[in-house]
Amino acid sequence: MKKQYGYVLIAYIIMQLSSIIGIPVFYNIAVNWFNQTSEQAKAIVPGYWLIFSFSIALIVVWVLLRKTETSTKLEREAPMSALFSALWAIAGIFMAFFAQGLAINIERLIGIEMGSENTQNIVRIIDYVPLAMIVAAVIGPILEEIVFRKIIFGFLYERFSFIISALISSVIFAFAHFEPEHVLLYSAMGFTFAFLYVRTKRIIVPIIAHVSMNSLVVLMQSIFREDIERMMQEAEKIQGFIGGFF
Repeated sequence: MKKQYGYVLIAYIIMQLSSIIGIPVFYNIAVNWFNQTSEQAKAIVPGYWLIFSFSIALIVVWVLLRKTETSTKLEREAPMSALFSALWAIAGIFMAFFAQGLAINIERLIGIEMGSENTQNIVRIIDYVPLAMIVAAVIGPILEEIVFRKIIFGFLYERFSFIISALISSVIFAFAHFEPEHVLLYSAMGFTFAFLYVRTKRIIVPIIAHVSMNSLVVLMQSIFREDIERMMQEAEKIQGFIGGFF
């Protein structure tokens, strides 16, 4: 693995662990400098730390990658044309949702409850700090595709077949979300994004698909959450009404 790629991985890991120190520091700043109450600080600090840490990580990763020469197996091959890459990026959104839906159904069949605690936490953060939506929808997916597809998958693909490389990198991607019960769900999406990367030889393609997917999910969970809940309640009433005839 190239030295700069190792630095990118270190920067990403530090960013993931930084909240241990960063959140208490931001909490004290919010309380002592901006006169926030304890409850207010607890509500808003995670969102602002999320924005700060992910933004710094993205800048660091961008600087490191600028100094890296393209020499991996995927980068040496001729990329797909821009037009067809754009079409694959669009198709990738539907592929990712299909893979997610398939994984959810399989998880449900084996007794795993639906719903992601990770997603719920992010939605809660966005409720208090709407700007954090940019992290969940854009910055986070960009960093994940660089780390898990470009670097980890790319490194494995130099030595193993696509199936093995995609499987290992996707499982790592899944466990990085700290929801082991949904390893199948995250692995299915990781596998899809790895396929898009290999198919087009352009990391921007899985980035676009991942950003688009996350953006749609964040919009549905945050902006249209009340509408969705109302529709579900109405559907339950209709189902109960129909059930009364049988």
